[in-house]
Amino acid sequence: MASLIRDFTCACGRVRCEAVGAPIISAVCYCSDCQEGGRRIEALPHAHLLRDPDGGTPYLTFRDDRFRCVAGEELLEDHRLKPESHTRRVVASCCSTGMFLKFDPGFWVSTYRLRYTGDLPPIEMRTKVARRRSALPLPQDAPSFRGFPLRLIGRLIAARLAMALGR
Repeated sequence: MASLIRDFTCACGRVRCEAVGAPIISAVCYCSDCQEGGRRIEALPHAHLLRDPDGGTPYLTFRDDRFRCVAGEELLEDHRLKPESHTRRVVASCCSTGMFLKFDPGFWVSTYRLRYTGDLPPIEMRTKVARRRSALPLPQDAPSFRGFPLRLIGRLIAARLAMALGR
């Protein structure tokens, strides 16, 4: 059986990426960096939303070996909260669309969920809700965690092992 390929594009369609197979996790993050990074990207001229109305940033996270940019890679720009930051928020410069987040030296890519169309897996968890700043009610569609739960860490470790074993 062929693996599912999920395509996602920037708002104008010049940058196109794809992710293969099931994500490691489908989650919403409320950490201070994700909230600030999202705010900064959304403040760019002609930018598009990446955060939910309550300030959370929804992601589909994939292994590096299951993600690639298939068109417009030269249009991607890195945005960092601080010059020395290990986290890059990658934006399509053609239309100020946030595309994905890459933590270096991590082995995963967190793609901005709002860039996809079609059927997506349900949100599995909401992380770092202790940092959430919204007055809106916390959505009850998935378990919420004050920090990063062991379940998330376990999935990342399992994904790394699968990569090492070529699975």
